[in-house]
Amino acid sequence: MLHNTNETVIDITNLSLKFGGLQALNDIDLKVRAGEILAIIGPNGAGKTCVLNCINGFYHPYRGEIIYQGRDLTHLKPHKIATLGIARTFQNIELYSGLSALDNLMAARHVHMKRGALLGCMFFGPTRREEITHREQIEEIIDLLEMEAIRKKVVGSLPYGQRKKVDLARALCMDPAVLVLDEPMAGMNVEEKEDMARFILDIYEIKKIPIVLVEHDMDVVMDITHRVAVLDFGTKIAEGLPQEIKKDETVVRAYLGEE
Repeated sequence: MLHNTNETVIDITNLSLKFGGLQALNDIDLKVRAGEILAIIGPNGAGKTCVLNCINGFYHPYRGEIIYQGRDLTHLKPHKIATLGIARTFQNIELYSGLSALDNLMAARHVHMKRGALLGCMFFGPTRREEITHREQIEEIIDLLEMEAIRKKVVGSLPYGQRKKVDLARALCMDPAVLVLDEPMAGMNVEEKEDMARFILDIYEIKKIPIVLVEHDMDVVMDITHRVAVLDFGTKIAEGLPQEIKKDETVVRAYLGEE
């Protein structure tokens, strides 16, 4: 695996979010570093997905900063953040269910397409060359995630585990600088989880990009991540190496449970 470095890629400071009278996040400080897989864990309702939604611009916090490449993301729209290089998968798979797996992946390349709609209708010259370039990159992702058998199948007809794989592939097709995964193994059986964990490690090693992972399966978290942040009721209660978090008494009481 890559050597873990201390270079900060995303710097989250005093992140606070409210929904009416509900304090969803309370002064969260968190750094995403280059060369690492960072896990965010905690009980249901702890605020894990809220952090991801703030990173991606789906939620706008009332206080705090999220600095990425010198820019504060907290007031940017989601599509702008995507073009900056932050790609996301979703807990409740957000795919075009009526399209094929391949078409879903092509849709993800939209952020990199330079030809307008008019030129796209005339499929020759520069437009055709651009299409070929995008298809070549998509084929690499299909090979990496072993999706050859499902490439032309309608996504809505695929089993749940395969749809999660398409969701991951679509995020990768955006050619991200940071990959954000929201419970990529939720609802999977043991074999599917093992495959997904292997794919995440392959992506990390081949693409050399930091990965932020929200996941409930603690065996997976302890096996594949470099660092773990723990949330409880919208507050960060611990942060450290997986082996440290596993023994942290506050974390054990709040989430992992007593033996």
